[in-house]
Amino acid sequence: MPDVAVVGAGPNGLAAAAVMARAGLSVEVFEASPSIGGGTRTTELMQPGHFHDVCSAVHPMALASPFFRAFELARRVKLVSPDISYASPLDGGRAAIAYRSLDRTAFELGRDGAAYRKLFAPLVRNIDGVMDFTQNQLFRIPRSPLAAGVFGLRTVEQGTPVWNARFREDLAPALLSGVTSHAIAHQPSLAASGAGLMLGALGHAQGWPIPIGGSIAISTALAEDIRAHGGVIHTDAPINRLEELPPVRATLLNVSPRGLGAMAGDSLPARYRSSLESFRYGNASCKVDFILSGPVPWAAPGLADAGTVHLGGSREELAHAENEVHAGRHPDRPYVLVAQPSRFDPGRAPAGRHTLWTYCHVPAGSTRDMTEAITAQLERFAPGFRDLIIQSNVVTAAGLAEYNRNYIGGDFSVGAMDLRGLVQRPVVSTVPWRTPLPGVYLCSSATPPGPGVTGMPGFHAATYALKDIFRLSLPPLGVKATAGR
Repeated sequence: MPDVAVVGAGPNGLAAAAVMARAGLSVEVFEASPSIGGGTRTTELMQPGHFHDVCSAVHPMALASPFFRAFELARRVKLVSPDISYASPLDGGRAAIAYRSLDRTAFELGRDGAAYRKLFAPLVRNIDGVMDFTQNQLFRIPRSPLAAGVFGLRTVEQGTPVWNARFREDLAPALLSGVTSHAIAHQPSLAASGAGLMLGALGHAQGWPIPIGGSIAISTALAEDIRAHGGVIHTDAPINRLEELPPVRATLLNVSPRGLGAMAGDSLPARYRSSLESFRYGNASCKVDFILSGPVPWAAPGLADAGTVHLGGSREELAHAENEVHAGRHPDRPYVLVAQPSRFDPGRAPAGRHTLWTYCHVPAGSTRDMTEAITAQLERFAPGFRDLIIQSNVVTAAGLAEYNRNYIGGDFSVGAMDLRGLVQRPVVSTVPWRTPLPGVYLCSSATPPGPGVTGMPGFHAATYALKDIFRLSLPPLGVKATAGR
Protein backbone atom coordinates (compact mmCIF):
# COMPACT_ATOMS: atom_id res chain seq x y z
CA MET A 1 0.00 0.00 0.00
CA PRO A 2 1.24 3.56 -0.66
CA ASP A 3 2.39 5.85 2.12
CA VAL A 4 0.57 8.86 0.66
CA ALA A 5 -2.60 9.46 -1.36
CA VAL A 6 -3.16 12.76 -3.18
CA VAL A 7 -6.58 13.63 -4.59
CA GLY A 8 -6.51 16.07 -7.50
CA ALA A 9 -3.79 16.44 -10.15
CA GLY A 10 -3.91 20.20 -10.51
CA PRO A 11 -0.70 22.15 -9.78
CA ASN A 12 -1.25 22.12 -6.00
CA GLY A 13 -1.93 18.40 -5.79
CA LEU A 14 1.03 17.65 -8.07
CA ALA A 15 3.28 19.91 -5.99
CA ALA A 16 2.27 18.04 -2.83
CA ALA A 17 2.87 14.69 -4.52
CA ALA A 18 6.29 15.78 -5.82
CA VAL A 19 7.43 16.82 -2.34
CA MET A 20 6.28 13.54 -0.79
CA ALA A 21 7.80 11.41 -3.55
CA ARG A 22 11.09 13.31 -3.27
CA ALA A 23 11.13 12.40 0.43
CA GLY A 24 11.26 8.73 -0.54
CA LEU A 25 7.62 7.96 0.20
CA SER A 26 5.39 5.89 -2.06
CA VAL A 27 2.76 8.19 -3.54
CA GLU A 28 -0.40 7.67 -5.56
CA VAL A 29 -2.33 10.55 -7.15
CA PHE A 30 -6.01 10.24 -8.06
CA GLU A 31 -7.46 12.59 -10.70
CA ALA A 32 -11.14 12.56 -11.65
CA SER A 33 -10.57 13.90 -15.19
CA PRO A 34 -9.10 11.97 -18.12
CA SER A 35 -5.95 14.13 -17.97
CA ILE A 36 -3.83 15.88 -15.37
CA GLY A 37 -3.47 19.63 -15.05
CA GLY A 38 -6.56 21.11 -13.40
CA GLY A 39 -6.06 24.84 -13.95
CA THR A 40 -3.03 24.20 -16.17
CA ARG A 41 -4.39 22.31 -19.15
CA THR A 42 -3.74 23.02 -22.83
CA THR A 43 -5.75 21.52 -25.68
CA GLU A 44 -6.72 21.83 -29.34
CA LEU A 45 -10.01 23.33 -28.26
CA MET A 46 -11.53 24.18 -31.63
CA GLN A 47 -9.33 23.23 -34.57
CA PRO A 48 -6.29 20.98 -35.02
CA GLY A 49 -2.99 22.81 -34.65
CA HIS A 50 -4.50 25.62 -32.55
CA PHE A 51 -3.54 25.17 -28.89
CA HIS A 52 -5.51 26.95 -26.16
CA ASP A 53 -4.90 27.14 -22.42
CA VAL A 54 -8.30 26.20 -21.04
CA CYS A 55 -7.64 27.87 -17.66
CA SER A 56 -4.43 29.74 -16.77
CA ALA A 57 -2.21 31.13 -19.53
CA VAL A 58 0.33 33.60 -18.11
CA HIS A 59 2.25 32.73 -14.96
CA PRO A 60 3.65 35.62 -12.88
CA MET A 61 4.57 33.15 -10.12
CA ALA A 62 6.48 30.68 -12.30
CA LEU A 63 9.81 32.31 -11.40
CA ALA A 64 8.83 33.68 -7.99
CA SER A 65 6.89 31.02 -6.11
CA PRO A 66 9.17 29.60 -3.40
CA PHE A 67 8.07 26.11 -4.44
CA PHE A 68 8.77 26.63 -8.14
CA ARG A 69 12.13 28.17 -7.31
CA ALA A 70 13.09 25.17 -5.17
CA PHE A 71 11.75 22.83 -7.87
CA GLU A 72 13.79 24.77 -10.47
CA LEU A 73 10.82 25.03 -12.80
CA ALA A 74 12.72 27.36 -15.12
CA ARG A 75 15.20 24.52 -15.81
CA ARG A 76 12.39 22.10 -16.64
CA VAL A 77 10.01 24.30 -18.66
CA LYS A 78 10.92 26.83 -21.34
CA LEU A 79 9.47 30.16 -20.21
CA VAL A 80 9.39 33.39 -22.18
CA SER A 81 8.89 36.69 -20.36
CA PRO A 82 7.70 39.48 -22.68
CA ASP A 83 9.38 42.86 -22.26
CA ILE A 84 5.87 44.22 -21.59
CA SER A 85 4.39 42.34 -18.65
CA TYR A 86 0.93 43.89 -18.94
CA ALA A 87 -0.83 46.98 -20.25
CA SER A 88 -4.09 48.91 -19.97
CA PRO A 89 -5.38 50.72 -23.07
CA LEU A 90 -7.51 53.83 -22.84
CA ASP A 91 -9.71 55.45 -25.45
CA GLY A 92 -8.05 57.61 -28.07
CA GLY A 93 -5.27 55.16 -28.93
CA ARG A 94 -3.40 55.62 -25.65
CA ALA A 95 -2.15 52.92 -23.29
CA ALA A 96 -0.41 52.59 -19.94
CA ILE A 97 2.33 49.99 -20.27
CA ALA A 98 4.11 48.03 -17.53
CA TYR A 99 7.52 47.08 -18.85
CA ARG A 100 9.84 44.76 -17.01
CA SER A 101 11.94 47.89 -16.66
CA LEU A 102 10.47 50.00 -13.87
CA ASP A 103 12.42 53.03 -15.07
CA ARG A 104 11.02 52.81 -18.60
CA THR A 105 7.52 52.32 -17.22
CA ALA A 106 7.84 55.41 -15.04
CA PHE A 107 9.30 57.46 -17.90
CA GLU A 108 6.33 56.71 -20.18
CA LEU A 109 3.79 57.50 -17.44
CA GLY A 110 4.68 61.17 -17.69
CA ARG A 111 3.87 63.41 -14.72
CA ASP A 112 2.90 60.41 -12.56
CA GLY A 113 6.07 58.47 -13.39
CA ALA A 114 7.98 59.50 -10.28
CA ALA A 115 5.03 58.67 -8.03
CA TYR A 116 4.61 55.27 -9.70
CA ARG A 117 8.32 54.51 -9.29
CA LYS A 118 8.16 55.50 -5.62
CA LEU A 119 5.20 53.16 -5.14
CA PHE A 120 6.86 50.12 -6.67
CA ALA A 121 10.62 50.56 -6.21
CA PRO A 122 10.75 49.31 -2.58
CA LEU A 123 8.60 46.30 -3.51
CA VAL A 124 10.80 45.41 -6.47
CA ARG A 125 13.97 45.87 -4.36
CA ASN A 126 12.58 43.59 -1.65
CA ILE A 127 10.74 41.14 -3.89
CA ASP A 128 11.96 38.05 -2.02
CA GLY A 129 10.60 39.45 1.24
CA VAL A 130 7.32 40.37 -0.44
CA MET A 131 7.01 36.82 -1.76
CA ASP A 132 7.75 35.31 1.65
CA PHE A 133 5.02 37.47 3.18
CA THR A 134 2.36 36.92 0.51
CA GLN A 135 2.99 33.21 -0.09
CA ASN A 136 2.31 32.11 3.48
CA GLN A 137 -0.57 32.36 5.90
CA LEU A 138 -0.98 35.64 7.75
CA PHE A 139 -0.49 34.37 11.32
CA ARG A 140 3.29 34.25 11.28
CA ILE A 141 6.23 36.57 11.73
CA PRO A 142 7.56 37.42 8.25
CA ARG A 143 11.20 36.78 7.52
CA SER A 144 11.52 40.36 6.32
CA PRO A 145 9.43 42.65 8.53
CA LEU A 146 10.64 45.62 6.47
CA ALA A 147 9.31 44.16 3.21
CA ALA A 148 6.05 43.15 4.90
CA GLY A 149 5.64 46.62 6.37
CA VAL A 150 6.30 48.43 3.10
CA PHE A 151 3.94 46.09 1.29
CA GLY A 152 1.27 46.54 3.96
CA LEU A 153 1.38 50.34 3.86
CA ARG A 154 1.07 50.41 0.09
CA THR A 155 -1.74 47.89 0.21
CA VAL A 156 -3.67 50.14 2.60
CA GLU A 157 -3.06 53.16 0.37
CA GLN A 158 -4.21 51.50 -2.86
CA GLY A 159 -6.96 49.50 -1.17
CA THR A 160 -8.88 52.44 0.30
CA PRO A 161 -10.60 55.57 -1.11
CA VAL A 162 -7.30 57.51 -0.94
CA TRP A 163 -5.96 55.37 -3.81
CA ASN A 164 -5.84 58.34 -6.21
CA ALA A 165 -4.01 60.72 -3.86
CA ARG A 166 -0.62 59.78 -5.31
CA PHE A 167 -1.53 60.45 -8.96
CA ARG A 168 -2.59 63.44 -11.09
CA GLU A 169 -3.28 61.85 -14.48
CA ASP A 170 -5.15 58.76 -15.73
CA LEU A 171 -2.50 56.40 -17.11
CA ALA A 172 -0.92 55.18 -13.85
CA PRO A 173 -4.27 54.62 -12.05
CA ALA A 174 -5.58 52.65 -15.04
CA LEU A 175 -2.43 50.52 -15.09
CA LEU A 176 -2.79 49.74 -11.40
CA SER A 177 -6.51 49.02 -11.61
CA GLY A 178 -5.98 46.62 -14.47
CA VAL A 179 -3.73 44.43 -12.37
CA THR A 180 -5.68 44.75 -9.11
CA SER A 181 -8.81 43.58 -10.94
CA HIS A 182 -7.34 40.08 -11.22
CA ALA A 183 -8.71 39.48 -7.73
CA ILE A 184 -12.45 39.52 -8.67
CA ALA A 185 -13.19 41.77 -5.72
CA HIS A 186 -14.75 45.10 -4.82
CA GLN A 187 -12.67 48.12 -5.85
CA PRO A 188 -10.96 49.57 -3.95
CA SER A 189 -10.33 46.85 -1.39
CA LEU A 190 -7.37 45.56 0.58
CA ALA A 191 -7.52 42.09 -0.98
CA ALA A 192 -7.53 43.43 -4.54
CA SER A 193 -4.82 45.97 -3.74
CA GLY A 194 -2.55 43.36 -2.17
CA ALA A 195 -2.93 40.98 -5.09
CA GLY A 196 -2.34 43.74 -7.61
CA LEU A 197 0.75 45.16 -5.91
CA MET A 198 2.31 41.71 -5.64
CA LEU A 199 1.61 40.92 -9.31
CA GLY A 200 2.72 44.38 -10.38
CA ALA A 201 5.99 44.13 -8.49
CA LEU A 202 6.65 40.76 -10.12
CA GLY A 203 6.02 42.33 -13.52
CA HIS A 204 8.90 44.73 -12.90
CA ALA A 205 11.16 42.37 -10.96
CA GLN A 206 11.19 39.49 -13.45
CA GLY A 207 8.25 39.70 -15.84
CA TRP A 208 5.19 37.50 -16.36
CA PRO A 209 6.34 34.28 -18.04
CA ILE A 210 4.42 32.31 -20.67
CA PRO A 211 5.26 28.57 -20.90
CA ILE A 212 6.25 27.41 -24.36
CA GLY A 213 3.81 24.68 -25.35
CA GLY A 214 1.12 25.94 -23.02
CA SER A 215 0.37 25.80 -19.32
CA ILE A 216 0.24 22.01 -19.47
CA ALA A 217 4.05 22.13 -19.59
CA ILE A 218 4.03 23.02 -15.87
CA SER A 219 1.85 20.04 -14.92
CA THR A 220 3.84 17.75 -17.19
CA ALA A 221 7.11 18.73 -15.49
CA LEU A 222 5.60 18.00 -12.07
CA ALA A 223 4.16 14.68 -13.21
CA GLU A 224 7.45 13.59 -14.75
CA ASP A 225 9.25 14.29 -11.48
CA ILE A 226 6.65 12.38 -9.46
CA ARG A 227 6.97 9.33 -11.72
CA ALA A 228 10.77 9.58 -11.72
CA HIS A 229 10.63 9.20 -7.93
CA GLY A 230 8.31 6.21 -7.95
CA GLY A 231 4.95 7.97 -7.78
CA VAL A 232 1.87 6.73 -9.62
CA ILE A 233 -0.79 8.98 -11.18
CA HIS A 234 -4.28 7.62 -11.87
CA THR A 235 -6.59 9.54 -14.22
CA ASP A 236 -10.31 8.91 -14.71
CA ALA A 237 -10.24 8.08 -10.99
CA PRO A 238 -12.78 10.23 -9.10
CA ILE A 239 -12.75 9.98 -5.32
CA ASN A 240 -16.05 10.83 -3.65
CA ARG A 241 -15.42 9.45 -0.16
CA LEU A 242 -12.21 9.08 1.83
CA GLU A 243 -13.06 5.40 2.27
CA GLU A 244 -12.48 4.89 -1.46
CA LEU A 245 -8.75 5.59 -1.03
CA PRO A 246 -6.29 2.83 -0.19
CA PRO A 247 -5.12 2.71 3.45
CA VAL A 248 -2.36 5.31 3.73
CA ARG A 249 -0.60 7.23 6.47
CA ALA A 250 -1.16 10.65 4.86
CA THR A 251 -3.87 11.99 2.56
CA LEU A 252 -3.58 15.35 0.78
CA LEU A 253 -6.74 16.74 -0.79
CA ASN A 254 -6.63 19.26 -3.61
CA VAL A 255 -10.37 19.89 -3.29
CA SER A 256 -12.69 22.69 -2.22
CA PRO A 257 -13.93 22.96 1.38
CA ARG A 258 -17.28 21.70 0.11
CA GLY A 259 -15.52 18.73 -1.44
CA LEU A 260 -13.69 18.00 1.80
CA GLY A 261 -16.98 18.03 3.70
CA ALA A 262 -18.59 15.64 1.22
CA MET A 263 -15.61 13.26 1.23
CA ALA A 264 -15.22 13.17 5.01
CA GLY A 265 -18.92 13.01 5.90
CA ASP A 266 -19.79 12.68 9.57
CA SER A 267 -16.19 11.96 10.57
CA LEU A 268 -15.45 15.70 10.80
CA PRO A 269 -15.99 17.42 14.17
CA ALA A 270 -19.08 19.64 14.18
CA ARG A 271 -17.15 22.87 14.71
CA TYR A 272 -14.80 22.26 11.81
CA ARG A 273 -17.66 21.16 9.58
CA SER A 274 -19.46 24.38 10.47
CA SER A 275 -16.40 26.38 9.36
CA LEU A 276 -16.34 24.55 6.05
CA GLU A 277 -20.04 25.18 5.54
CA SER A 278 -19.63 28.90 6.28
CA PHE A 279 -16.73 29.21 3.84
CA ARG A 280 -17.67 31.78 1.22
CA TYR A 281 -17.01 31.32 -2.47
CA GLY A 282 -16.38 34.27 -4.72
CA ASN A 283 -17.69 35.49 -8.05
CA ALA A 284 -16.73 33.91 -11.30
CA SER A 285 -15.59 34.32 -14.89
CA CYS A 286 -16.83 33.71 -18.40
CA LYS A 287 -13.99 32.52 -20.63
CA VAL A 288 -13.84 33.05 -24.39
CA ASP A 289 -11.06 31.72 -26.63
CA PHE A 290 -10.55 32.92 -30.19
CA ILE A 291 -8.85 31.74 -33.35
CA LEU A 292 -7.80 34.80 -35.36
CA SER A 293 -6.63 35.25 -38.94
CA GLY A 294 -3.99 37.74 -37.78
CA PRO A 295 -2.64 39.61 -34.75
CA VAL A 296 -4.95 41.84 -32.73
CA PRO A 297 -5.00 45.31 -34.42
CA TRP A 298 -4.46 47.36 -31.27
CA ALA A 299 -4.99 51.10 -31.65
CA ALA A 300 -2.31 51.96 -29.09
CA PRO A 301 1.33 51.40 -30.07
CA GLY A 302 3.18 48.69 -28.19
CA LEU A 303 0.25 46.49 -27.17
CA ALA A 304 1.17 43.82 -29.70
CA ASP A 305 4.26 43.15 -27.58
CA ALA A 306 2.33 42.74 -24.31
CA GLY A 307 1.84 39.26 -22.92
CA THR A 308 -1.25 40.42 -21.03
CA VAL A 309 -3.66 43.28 -21.71
CA HIS A 310 -6.32 44.51 -19.27
CA LEU A 311 -9.35 45.98 -21.03
CA GLY A 312 -11.83 48.31 -19.41
CA GLY A 313 -10.53 51.84 -19.77
CA SER A 314 -9.96 54.26 -16.90
CA ARG A 315 -9.65 53.39 -13.22
CA GLU A 316 -13.21 54.60 -12.69
CA GLU A 317 -14.55 52.39 -15.48
CA LEU A 318 -12.65 49.34 -14.26
CA ALA A 319 -13.84 49.86 -10.68
CA HIS A 320 -17.43 50.29 -11.86
CA ALA A 321 -17.29 47.03 -13.83
CA GLU A 322 -15.85 45.07 -10.91
CA ASN A 323 -18.30 46.60 -8.44
CA GLU A 324 -21.21 45.65 -10.69
CA VAL A 325 -20.07 42.02 -10.49
CA HIS A 326 -19.64 42.37 -6.73
CA ALA A 327 -23.28 43.53 -6.57
CA GLY A 328 -24.42 40.47 -8.54
CA ARG A 329 -24.87 42.19 -11.92
CA HIS A 330 -23.34 41.68 -15.38
CA PRO A 331 -21.53 44.87 -16.45
CA ASP A 332 -22.28 46.25 -19.91
CA ARG A 333 -18.59 47.00 -20.35
CA PRO A 334 -16.80 44.28 -18.37
CA TYR A 335 -13.20 44.14 -17.30
CA VAL A 336 -11.56 41.77 -19.79
CA LEU A 337 -8.28 40.03 -19.21
CA VAL A 338 -6.51 39.19 -22.49
CA ALA A 339 -3.45 37.01 -23.11
CA GLN A 340 -1.61 36.79 -26.44
CA PRO A 341 0.33 33.51 -26.15
CA SER A 342 0.79 32.85 -29.88
CA ARG A 343 2.64 36.17 -30.19
CA PHE A 344 5.45 34.67 -28.08
CA ASP A 345 4.95 30.95 -28.77
CA PRO A 346 4.37 30.55 -32.53
CA GLY A 347 3.71 26.83 -32.09
CA ARG A 348 0.29 27.64 -30.63
CA ALA A 349 -1.21 28.25 -34.11
CA PRO A 350 -0.44 27.62 -37.80
CA ALA A 351 1.51 30.28 -39.69
CA GLY A 352 -0.47 33.47 -40.12
CA ARG A 353 -3.01 32.61 -37.44
CA HIS A 354 -3.20 33.41 -33.74
CA THR A 355 -4.92 32.10 -30.65
CA LEU A 356 -6.29 34.65 -28.18
CA TRP A 357 -7.21 33.90 -24.56
CA THR A 358 -9.76 36.08 -22.76
CA TYR A 359 -12.15 36.12 -19.84
CA CYS A 360 -14.34 38.61 -18.02
CA HIS A 361 -15.78 38.58 -14.52
CA VAL A 362 -19.42 37.69 -13.89
CA PRO A 363 -21.59 36.87 -10.86
CA ALA A 364 -21.22 33.38 -9.41
CA GLY A 365 -23.27 30.73 -11.19
CA SER A 366 -23.85 32.91 -14.26
CA THR A 367 -25.06 31.15 -17.40
CA ARG A 368 -24.71 34.25 -19.59
CA ASP A 369 -22.57 34.01 -22.72
CA MET A 370 -20.33 37.10 -22.60
CA THR A 371 -18.76 36.60 -26.04
CA GLU A 372 -20.37 39.74 -27.48
CA ALA A 373 -19.44 41.92 -24.49
CA ILE A 374 -15.83 40.70 -24.63
CA THR A 375 -15.68 41.17 -28.41
CA ALA A 376 -17.06 44.70 -28.05
CA GLN A 377 -14.33 45.63 -25.58
CA LEU A 378 -11.69 44.22 -27.92
CA GLU A 379 -13.20 46.13 -30.86
CA ARG A 380 -13.20 49.28 -28.72
CA PHE A 381 -9.43 49.18 -28.25
CA ALA A 382 -8.56 47.26 -31.43
CA PRO A 383 -10.80 48.46 -34.28
CA GLY A 384 -11.17 45.72 -36.89
CA PHE A 385 -10.88 42.89 -34.37
CA ARG A 386 -14.22 41.40 -35.40
CA ASP A 387 -13.01 40.93 -38.95
CA LEU A 388 -10.20 38.65 -37.75
CA ILE A 389 -12.36 36.15 -35.85
CA ILE A 390 -12.34 32.71 -37.45
CA GLN A 391 -13.90 30.85 -34.53
CA SER A 392 -14.58 31.32 -30.83
CA ASN A 393 -15.42 29.07 -27.89
CA VAL A 394 -17.20 30.17 -24.72
CA VAL A 395 -17.30 28.60 -21.27
CA THR A 396 -19.74 30.32 -18.94
CA ALA A 397 -19.31 30.46 -15.18
CA ALA A 398 -21.72 27.53 -14.90
CA GLY A 399 -19.59 25.70 -17.46
CA LEU A 400 -16.44 26.29 -15.39
CA ALA A 401 -18.21 24.71 -12.42
CA GLU A 402 -18.96 21.66 -14.57
CA TYR A 403 -15.38 21.52 -15.85
CA ASN A 404 -13.89 21.41 -12.36
CA ARG A 405 -15.96 20.58 -9.28
CA ASN A 406 -13.61 22.69 -7.16
CA TYR A 407 -14.80 25.80 -9.05
CA ILE A 408 -18.00 26.34 -7.10
CA GLY A 409 -20.27 28.59 -9.17
CA GLY A 410 -17.35 29.17 -11.54
CA ASP A 411 -15.07 30.53 -8.79
CA PHE A 412 -11.63 29.35 -9.90
CA SER A 413 -10.05 31.19 -6.94
CA VAL A 414 -11.80 28.71 -4.60
CA GLY A 415 -12.83 31.36 -2.12
CA ALA A 416 -13.98 34.95 -1.89
CA MET A 417 -11.17 37.46 -2.20
CA ASP A 418 -11.77 39.92 0.62
CA LEU A 419 -10.26 40.51 4.05
CA ARG A 420 -12.31 37.78 5.71
CA GLY A 421 -11.49 35.45 2.83
CA LEU A 422 -7.77 36.00 3.38
CA VAL A 423 -8.03 35.15 7.09
CA GLN A 424 -10.54 32.28 6.95
CA ARG A 425 -8.94 30.05 4.34
CA PRO A 426 -10.79 27.81 5.01
CA VAL A 427 -10.48 28.13 8.80
CA VAL A 428 -8.76 30.60 11.10
CA SER A 429 -5.64 28.70 12.14
CA THR A 430 -1.86 28.97 12.27
CA VAL A 431 -1.77 25.71 10.26
CA PRO A 432 -4.88 25.87 8.06
CA TRP A 433 -3.70 22.97 5.88
CA ARG A 434 -4.25 20.47 8.70
CA THR A 435 -7.73 19.05 9.18
CA PRO A 436 -9.00 17.47 12.43
CA LEU A 437 -8.81 14.03 10.79
CA PRO A 438 -5.50 12.28 11.55
CA GLY A 439 -3.22 12.35 8.54
CA VAL A 440 -5.63 14.33 6.33
CA TYR A 441 -4.52 17.69 4.87
CA LEU A 442 -6.19 20.20 2.57
CA CYS A 443 -3.92 21.53 -0.17
CA SER A 444 -6.16 23.41 -2.61
CA SER A 445 -6.35 27.15 -3.32
CA ALA A 446 -8.84 27.32 -0.46
CA THR A 447 -5.75 27.29 1.79
CA PRO A 448 -2.98 29.92 1.94
CA PRO A 449 -1.64 31.60 -0.04
CA GLY A 450 -4.80 31.23 -2.10
CA PRO A 451 -5.34 31.41 -5.88
CA GLY A 452 -2.77 31.36 -8.62
CA VAL A 453 -0.50 28.75 -10.14
CA THR A 454 2.09 28.69 -7.37
CA GLY A 455 2.14 25.11 -6.04
CA MET A 456 2.37 26.72 -2.60
CA PRO A 457 -0.80 25.28 -0.97
CA GLY A 458 0.44 21.79 -1.89
CA PHE A 459 3.97 22.62 -0.80
CA HIS A 460 2.82 23.87 2.62
CA ALA A 461 0.49 20.92 3.21
CA ALA A 462 3.17 18.41 2.23
CA THR A 463 5.76 20.09 4.44
CA TYR A 464 3.50 19.72 7.50
CA ALA A 465 2.53 16.16 6.59
CA LEU A 466 6.20 15.19 6.33
CA LYS A 467 6.87 16.61 9.77
CA ASP A 468 3.68 15.49 11.52
CA ILE A 469 3.28 11.97 10.15
CA PHE A 470 6.68 10.80 8.92
CA ARG A 471 9.07 12.89 11.07
CA LEU A 472 10.88 13.89 7.89
CA SER A 473 12.27 17.25 6.84
CA LEU A 474 11.73 18.88 3.48
CA PRO A 475 13.77 17.07 0.80
CA PRO A 476 15.79 18.81 -1.91
CA LEU A 477 13.60 19.49 -4.94
CA GLY A 478 16.01 20.69 -7.64
CA VAL A 479 16.64 19.05 -11.00
CA LYS A 480 19.82 17.24 -9.98
CA ALA A 481 18.92 16.68 -6.35
CA THR A 482 18.16 13.20 -5.07
CA ALA A 483 16.33 12.39 -1.89
CA GLY A 484 15.06 9.49 0.14
CA ARG A 485 14.42 8.33 3.65
